[in-house]
Amino acid sequence: MLPYIDKIINEFRSCFSRQAAFHWFVITVIGLMVRSDQLGVTSIVRDLTLHPRCYETLIHFFRSSAWSLESLRLTWLQVVRKAAPLMTVGDRVVLVGDGMKQSKEGRRMPGVKKMHQESENSSKGEYIFGHLFGAVGVLVGASAKWFCLPLSMNLQDGVKTIWNWGASAPAEPKSDSHVVQMIGQGFAAAKVLGDALFLLDRYFLSVPALIRWKQEQAASGVRLDLITKAKVNTTAYEFPAAKKPGRGRPPKKGAKVKLKELFQTRAASFQTAEVMLYGKEETVSFLCLDLLWGKKLYQPLRFVLVLRGDQTSILVSTDLTLAGPEIISLYGYRFKIECTFREMKQVIGAFGYRFWSKSMPKLKRYLRKTESHPLEQVKNEQDQKRIRQTLEAIEGFVMCSCIATGLIQMVALTFSARTPGLFWRYLRTPSKAIVSEATVVVYLRRSIFRMFAQHPDLPITETIRSKQEKTTNNADLLAS
Repeated sequence: MLPYIDKIINEFRSCFSRQAAFHWFVITVIGLMVRSDQLGVTSIVRDLTLHPRCYETLIHFFRSSAWSLESLRLTWLQVVRKAAPLMTVGDRVVLVGDGMKQSKEGRRMPGVKKMHQESENSSKGEYIFGHLFGAVGVLVGASAKWFCLPLSMNLQDGVKTIWNWGASAPAEPKSDSHVVQMIGQGFAAAKVLGDALFLLDRYFLSVPALIRWKQEQAASGVRLDLITKAKVNTTAYEFPAAKKPGRGRPPKKGAKVKLKELFQTRAASFQTAEVMLYGKEETVSFLCLDLLWGKKLYQPLRFVLVLRGDQTSILVSTDLTLAGPEIISLYGYRFKIECTFREMKQVIGAFGYRFWSKSMPKLKRYLRKTESHPLEQVKNEQDQKRIRQTLEAIEGFVMCSCIATGLIQMVALTFSARTPGLFWRYLRTPSKAIVSEATVVVYLRRSIFRMFAQHPDLPITETIRSKQEKTTNNADLLAS
């Protein structure tokens, strides 16, 4: 198992201009995979028994100029393409995208802003202060179990001013809305992984998103089709439109169609099919229609009206060749990204960062709409640089957490059948063929030092031992 992890991590060596920076990257990723608490970087120092002096250097690593976030993301995509068992539909991989809001109260933490919490969970406040991340993952695994492997996560709101400081603005325009940026993220992944289907929540069905999708389709040469959900009150238009008699421009759209009403008016036209939903075979009724949607855009879309017991939903696809049951089954996998968010929060501690800067103006909780944001008053170039480095440190920490989570998922898929020790952990509902991320993490915590002793010559072992307390010997490692 350790040689497998070592081989994948060494693929990232080219991302770092200095050997020392790469060593700290290795320590960070392994530390995130095995740490037993989520109390910041100190947990990595404790659980890998590093020398106490490593704390300051580990903090500095995230602000280092020896590596770039874009290079790390690109290499991770290439590693996933080579090493992960990707789900494919035809010749296309299946990407999943969503936004994730993380509560943060830091007064001097860049990117923190007031946000509305749409969740119906009563334990969450209606409004929170925090960070909005855009995440893209890819479905990997086998029929026994599918994971949504995280490919990238970045801050997509409250950071426009910071990213636009200086001449080195990012290629992805940060002035775009969260919805539009997610489409760009999907195409960035598809350029490396190949043609793809992109599963998104209903929040992402919008005219600006479809405009960006059409632009990227024409410019990138990559085929990426969206599968999402429509609101219940959605209105579409028939096509092709009937030609008007006489002279004049032909109409762009036909008669208006209120999709909600079709569940009653077209009830006799619904078909029945057996589809795989959430790991079970279920019988659903559906009606498939190709209609135009979007004011002044009038994009042809395939709408699938679904009846599942008493529940109704309207699914949408930009690919007009996909059959209704395929769209229904694929959209059922969208929830896998929510499972990944849960594992990243509760198991990896991916959002337990505490990066801040004295140069950052204090968060003003009751900022009026007519007031300018305090960031706009920061004119000193050194202050701007420090704030931007802090923002990059946050995204770098989350990116390392994505890599750690993906590695754990790949270990689960590769070694569940080969390593009986993965099944030692008592579970009220035991895993079947493939264990969960939490089970792999518990196994690594218990076995990591034994693995180091069994493979003393591996680069990953040498790197971590070089940073440990000099008094620590092999017997101590095995005992721990």
